[in-house]
Amino acid sequence: MDQNGRAGRKRRPPLALLLPALLVGAGTCLPALYLLVRAFDADLGELQQIVFRTRNLHLMVNTLQLVGVVLLLDTIIALPLAWLVTRTNMAGRGIVCFLMALPLAVPGYVMAYALLGLSGYYGFARHWFGLSLPPLSGLVGASLALSLYTFSYLFLSLRAAFLGMDPALEETAQTLGQSRRTVLRRVILPQLWPALVGGWVVVALYVIGDFGAIALMRYEVFSYAIFTQYSGAFDRTYAAWLSLMLLALTGAILFAQHRIARNRRFARVGLGTMRQARPLALGRWQIVAWGFVGLVALCSTGLPLLVLGHWMRLGLPDLDWPRLGQTAMATFFTASPSAVLTIGLAVPVVMLGLRYPGRLSTSVERLAYLGYATPALAFALALVFFTLHTAPFLYQTFTVLIFGYVMSLLALAFAPIRLALLQIGPRQEEAARMLGATAATAFRRVVLPKLRAPMVAAGLLVFIMVVKELPMTYMLAPAGYGTLATNVFARTSEGMLHEAAPYALSIILFSALFVGLILKYEGQGQRALPAAKRP
Repeated sequence: MDQNGRAGRKRRPPLALLLPALLVGAGTCLPALYLLVRAFDADLGELQQIVFRTRNLHLMVNTLQLVGVVLLLDTIIALPLAWLVTRTNMAGRGIVCFLMALPLAVPGYVMAYALLGLSGYYGFARHWFGLSLPPLSGLVGASLALSLYTFSYLFLSLRAAFLGMDPALEETAQTLGQSRRTVLRRVILPQLWPALVGGWVVVALYVIGDFGAIALMRYEVFSYAIFTQYSGAFDRTYAAWLSLMLLALTGAILFAQHRIARNRRFARVGLGTMRQARPLALGRWQIVAWGFVGLVALCSTGLPLLVLGHWMRLGLPDLDWPRLGQTAMATFFTASPSAVLTIGLAVPVVMLGLRYPGRLSTSVERLAYLGYATPALAFALALVFFTLHTAPFLYQTFTVLIFGYVMSLLALAFAPIRLALLQIGPRQEEAARMLGATAATAFRRVVLPKLRAPMVAAGLLVFIMVVKELPMTYMLAPAGYGTLATNVFARTSEGMLHEAAPYALSIILFSALFVGLILKYEGQGQRALPAAKRP
């Protein structure tokens, strides 16, 4: 009998697992349900006027245009890069992979800041090269800012797909007389399709939920319209409907992914050991390949650092060091409890799904992913409406702010914790129970030591996301409280680029530092697990 499956279904889950799961289920769905109730808090005539406004179609078209342009640019950048580092003999492929993942440490609004900082009389281009560039804005500016940040998601997905392909399929097609173009169209692209769709979905969800880069570029999409309606106190019911439309667009994207990716099988069914493809010799094209890599790295990572350095030089004499330090510490002391609480809820939820599988655990896990897929601005607006009408004393408090962080980022911590628990298995814990240990003691002495590294890695990932989070902080934070992200956005919106530079640079340094720590603890976890399996 499967100790992790059927036997688990006959036992009732303990309260230590059940209560956190119920809290997660309620926390992720309650704000959205209340947003739905708030949206229908109007008479029929007003609802018809709100739903069928011409502006809604304009926002939808702008949003879809932005998503389409970003996906196109990301594919143009990421697909050749993934092919270069997996299918060619390009020198320094490890360095290339690192450079292409590095933009993940640069938030979209910092990338927008860098593009805006290029232009203007005191801008980087005029000061160093004597070029007067027109300021970027609208669809072009927003697309560039988001593409130079999000292409890394697609690159990592395509790189993993290339590495997982069996070259025997391509070699067989070539042996049968198929041309390279036919092999690309009928063998390679079908195997890349799941990675492309998965990467596109991640990027699309990020784009439709982004607020900072889009607001700085003054491009009207759903997220920007929601914020202006809420912050200007123009029409809160309309803001609720815009949030629901944004949620519907998110659901449509996820549904489309499910329809496209279902019933597709790409597993290898032949005998023998799979091998990597023979690398293609680039020869003289090495220079061209490195030129392309250098251009992408310069635009995605070098540009923000160069522009930040330029504006830091101008703002350094007037820099308020105590305020910068206070803001950094405020960000740290908000992100730290958020990460700890997220891990504290993720562990029992994942354990419930693995040790006691059933409808409850499946529903809770899906709700957690729904909370992550929900755009942060819509989630924050739902919490605002909920607290104002049910618990006004919680409005704009750290309790609600941290609650929003935890519920929206919880799903990020699932993957490393689930993988570690699957590798550990339930047998060692059950052996401890048979020797007289209580459930809590068995978990503390057997499971927890082996979960430590994955938990720290997941917590650091959540920490980074909280440091970079903008819309939820902007709407839920207490009055007078500011983080590094809100200071970058506020100062850049007012054209004070020299004042925003130190805060933007601090975010990049924060992110880079904790990315290094994540890699360190993930490496420790991978080394520890095989050792734990030895008798």
